[in-house]
Amino acid sequence: MIVTLIILCEVGFWVLLAAGLLLRYAARRPGLGAAVLLCEPVLEVVLLVVTAVDLRNGAAPDWKHGLAAVYIGFTVGLGPSTIRWVDARVAHRFAGGPAPVKPPRYGMARAAHEWRTAARWVLAALTAAALLQAAIWYVGGDGETGSLRVWQQRMLWLIGVNLLIAVSYTLFPKREPDRPDSGRRRTGPSRRER
Repeated sequence: MIVTLIILCEVGFWVLLAAGLLLRYAARRPGLGAAVLLCEPVLEVVLLVVTAVDLRNGAAPDWKHGLAAVYIGFTVGLGPSTIRWVDARVAHRFAGGPAPVKPPRYGMARAAHEWRTAARWVLAALTAAALLQAAIWYVGGDGETGSLRVWQQRMLWLIGVNLLIAVSYTLFPKREPDRPDSGRRRTGPSRRER
């Protein structure tokens, strides 16, 4: 039941996103579109409550409960940036909005972009880890919480990988390739100058 609810929440996320953007741009009702988009967190609250009730009713904590916590964490950490990303593209394509800004590709600007991306992933992983810890406390010392602790370890790995990527872009920034003819210097006089 938990896995089905997670799938329904993911489908609901995209349905609410599409409905909100349709109302905002096609129906020209930005306020109503924003209200629909604000209903999205209700899906995560429902998932959280159902997971807690399932545990309260004596279900042994397993990978499904851990997956529910991870899904909620990822929605918290990555949901807003996903909505902004889709909104910018829909606004550009269908409402004459400005072209979406592409992330920088080189130098410290790229490193800063990678740190912002890492921050979103770290927020997602920390939220999931906190929910997993709350579930461990909720179940108490008598329950088998090994599967929830495995999910917590995965979140720590996820944090580590994202920080490693950001650090690598900081320590070894990608350099912009040289363009032909852009920085070429003349070393001698041209034929005309001779």
